[in-house]
Formats: sequence, structure tokens, C-alpha cells
Amino acid sequence: MNPKIWLSSPHMGGTELNYIHEAFDTNWVAPLGPNVDNFEKSIVSFLQADVHAAALSSGTAALHLALILAGVEAGDEVICQSMTFSASANPIAYLGATPVFVDSEADTWNMSPQWLEQAIQDRIAKGKKPKAIIPVHLYGMPAKMDEIEAIANKYGIIIIEDAAEALGSHINGRMCGTYGMMSALSFNGNKIITTSGGGALVAHSKELAQKATFLATQARDAAPHYEHSHIGYNYRMSNICAGIGCGQMEVLAKRIEQRRAVYTRYYNKLKNIAGISFVDEPAGCFSNRWLTTILIDTEKPNSITRETLRLAFNEDNIESRPLWKPMHMQPVFASAPFYGDGTAERLFRDGLCLPSGSNLTDTDFDRIFAVIDKVFK
Repeated sequence: MNPKIWLSSPHMGGTELNYIHEAFDTNWVAPLGPNVDNFEKSIVSFLQADVHAAALSSGTAALHLALILAGVEAGDEVICQSMTFSASANPIAYLGATPVFVDSEADTWNMSPQWLEQAIQDRIAKGKKPKAIIPVHLYGMPAKMDEIEAIANKYGIIIIEDAAEALGSHINGRMCGTYGMMSALSFNGNKIITTSGGGALVAHSKELAQKATFLATQARDAAPHYEHSHIGYNYRMSNICAGIGCGQMEVLAKRIEQRRAVYTRYYNKLKNIAGISFVDEPAGCFSNRWLTTILIDTEKPNSITRETLRLAFNEDNIESRPLWKPMHMQPVFASAPFYGDGTAERLFRDGLCLPSGSNLTDTDFDRIFAVIDKVFK
């Protein structure tokens, strides 16, 4: 069998081991240390904004803490983009709150401002004003944040930005990860850069970032013994993982360039095939193109679906994946409110994520394109 081509595998830059060795040499192997401090500083520097970062064990942890710091409690409602990974919605359930799912719009595949406002108006009419809004930058494509922010401000609802897939993406120069009261980043193994597993909470308020760090380290009060006046969590990133992150930050700009080059290569290959379309960057938007995604129009006469191509890739040991299955279609959230017109459902039906790693080789592309040629002959 041919070697596996992964959807998005880790891509080391070469200096990560230097930071890890330093941590071992100085015995900084606990969830504290200079690598954590340096990694947080490098995140802030990259985001080019007056923000503060707390390095955590995952992007999910960042969203969970952000909701806690936003005052979300059991019985509250939080609006969440439906087309996303479950980690965007699960922390709402952790707190006993109810997710209210909003459909996508066709331009960016992200939260529809139209359905967002309709959802807010209807929830308020039902006596349940949402406590927060969680938009997501799907596959690195920025959401319509100007419109979403205007709606949030109109109704006095905070935004918690899920920028887990969008490190390096921006809107008119403003980096994703700097919108809303707080934002979540992810450094999972399949992201554009990785810390093995990890994430970060980004906040405009230094106080919020410090509170996140406090809660992430079991909420230990200042005392010579273990004193706790709040429920805490074991969410802090380790100094070892942060060392990987420090090395990865050195190649982040290159990784963004490489991911965008992967997209261009696919676009040039597929743009003239009837029935295949891509999501374009709206004016002023820059996507890191974390994953290259396509839609396959099932109404075209070739009778090829996204499953036709996915299964053909699978036969050659090439990983591809359907777009995220919308949260309102998931059994675990079957009873949650949903506002939309079926856009996310259609995207899920017709959409496919192509192998997009920044470490794909020419040989890998030869195999990938050979499968495409065979399917669309």
C-alpha cells in the first residue's frame, strides 16, 4: 500500500528541540517556565494588537474559560455557529447553558449575520437574551466580523471569537484572534502550527488574561498552603509543549505561505472542472488557508459526489474529510434551537477537505492529482 498522505500533519521547523532541550537542561518540565512566558509573548507580538495571552492545554479550554469569565452560567443561552467542530459548542454544555445554533452564509461559510440577528430577536422575544456569541473562522476563512460586531453591539451581547483555525488570517489587517472580548486559539497537532496539544486564550484586558491563568492552574489562592476560593481547572500549557510552540512561531509566516500555496495548486488544477467550486476571500479578507476545501455540485451531469472523491482518495491511502457536520444535526444537540435556511446542511452534503499539510511533496501531489484525474476523467 502507498504511504499515508494525511489531511494536515504536524510540520516541525527544526528549532523546537532547542527549546525542549533547554527545558530539560534547566529542569523546567512543569506547567510553568520561560518557554510558556516566551510563547505567550510571541503570540501577542504576532497578533499585532494590544492584547494579552494565556497559554493553555487546548483551544477548548480557552473557550471554556472565556465563557466562565464572561459570566455564563447554567440556564443561560449562548449563540454558536452551527457549522464548526464540536469544541466550539461543548464548553457551553459544560456550564449547563444552552447553545443556540445559527446557520452559515454562502460567502465565507461562517455565521450568517442575518440569521444571527433573527436568532437574537427571537430569543429576546422568548425572554432569553443570549449571554454571548461564538463566531468561528471556518478553515481559516474570516467570518463577517464587522457585521457580527455591529449586531452584537446593537443588542449588548459580548463576542467570544473562535479563531482556532485562523491564526494568521486577517480582515483589513486586523488579525483574527483580536476580535470580541476574548478569543480562542488552537495548537492541536493538525493546526497550522502545533504545540503537540495546546491552545491559548487571548483577551484585550490584562485582568481577564490573568484570571484565565489563575483558573487554569487550579485557582490556587495566594497562601503558603493550598487555599481555594474558586473552582479551578488543570488547563495550563506545560513548559515542554510551549517550547515546541516557540520553535513553531519562528516558522508561522512560512507555514501560512505554504498553506496558501497548497490552495493555489489545487485551485489551478480544479478550477476548470465543471461542478467544483472553492470559497473565495471576500474583499479585505486574508485567509491562512489552513485547509483547502471544495464543493462538488451534485446536480452536474457527471454524477460525482463528495463521497465519490473521498472514497477514491481513501482507496489510495489519502486522507480527505467531509466538511464539519453542523452542530444542529448532531445527536447530542438535537434539542438545541437552530436558526437558518439549510446552508450549512448543503455545505456538509457537498463539501470536502483536501489534504492540505504544509509538508506535502510533489510526489504527494502527483498521487492526489492522479486520483482526481481518474475520478473526473
